[in-house]
Amino acid sequence: MTTDIFDLYESNVRSYCRSFNAVFNKAKNAVIYSEEGRDYIDFFAGAGALNYGHNNDFIKEKILSYFNSDGIMHGLDMYTVAKRDFINKFNESILKPRGLDYKIQFCGATGTNAVEAALKLARKIKRRAGIFSFMGGFHGMTLGSLAATGNIQNRLGAGVQLPNVTFMPYPYKFMKSFDTIDYIDNVLNDANSGIEKPAAIIFETIQCEGGINIASTDWIRRLSDLCKRNDILLICDDIQAGCGRTGTFFSFDRAEIVPDIVLLSKSISGYGFPMSLLLMKREHDIWQPGEHNGTFRGNQLAFIGAQRALEYWEEFNLQKDVQEKSDFIKNYLTNEILTLHNLLDVRGIGMVWGIDFSDVGGAEISKQIARRCFEFGLIIERVGRNDTVLKIMPPLTIEMELLQTGCRIIKQAIIDVFKENGLNV
Repeated sequence: MTTDIFDLYESNVRSYCRSFNAVFNKAKNAVIYSEEGRDYIDFFAGAGALNYGHNNDFIKEKILSYFNSDGIMHGLDMYTVAKRDFINKFNESILKPRGLDYKIQFCGATGTNAVEAALKLARKIKRRAGIFSFMGGFHGMTLGSLAATGNIQNRLGAGVQLPNVTFMPYPYKFMKSFDTIDYIDNVLNDANSGIEKPAAIIFETIQCEGGINIASTDWIRRLSDLCKRNDILLICDDIQAGCGRTGTFFSFDRAEIVPDIVLLSKSISGYGFPMSLLLMKREHDIWQPGEHNGTFRGNQLAFIGAQRALEYWEEFNLQKDVQEKSDFIKNYLTNEILTLHNLLDVRGIGMVWGIDFSDVGGAEISKQIARRCFEFGLIIERVGRNDTVLKIMPPLTIEMELLQTGCRIIKQAIIDVFKENGLNV
């Protein structure tokens, strides 16, 4: 294996390859293979872009058929059969059963563009510049979305001020005993708070990059009510937590709310193709033609994959499968991981879970454990403040045997690293 050419020619901005130092050449469902023939269990899933696994046969068959038919490959926002079929399927399978009357805007290729579109639209609708976001939130790396992202190191990369966003406390750790919704309400209605009413509040029901911080259904409902009372748009960033990751298609389904705007990307295409979209209540669609556009906002292969993924979700009863695997992960972490040290913490829902080492060695320990996992054949990411949380996020389609093996690898890696660092196990 040689990586010299990457070191010589690829920008220093590369990041994941620094943690997973192998050259990969193929993948299937929840396993990635290096060019040396070693297999790795995937608990990373393309940072959430591969909910349906690598090279899902059910989806691939439809994509290959489209390829062989000489179907349109690049269509901007022109009318195409692929787009029409996806819209029909998405409306029939996802929106109508929930009573959602959303219009769909196809944005640029990545999630950050959907965030940019949402912030622009909210400001256009309400004619206010301000946005409220939450501490610990992650919404992207372009200037508008980065302004709504809390991580200081990420923000410093902008090189300019990131204005017009005010950060509010999220119900996380020490803030759980603090009524964050009541605080926001007081800020909005205090004539001397110094903070003007925003156009929108953007939030994640689960802060995945923030460390698997989960908002309760009560908190989500209260946030929705607060926005309605104060004439503020509610934007749900479901880019990483959506598309079935929490067990239902939208992560906000459990709270039974209807956000004004919903953002989807990552796994929406079903096959790892670039795709992002914005769902908006019908009355909010006040765009002028071409007012927000992009050359690759009509990814035809993504439309094909996305439609087929929705069919897969239904035909294989993926929601039930996710619940069974979620139950296994929860029980394993509770019975096998938490018992390793009394200061460990685990959090999660559906098939996104985190093991928090912030009180047990912090970032250095979590880094050693992630590295040891990779040595044992498991790809797993670190997230949260100072990267102290090990994030478990395999494809939803992972075989139960592989899921069990991956969890055992995590346990062994923790035991080994704890012993090496003199931590009691």
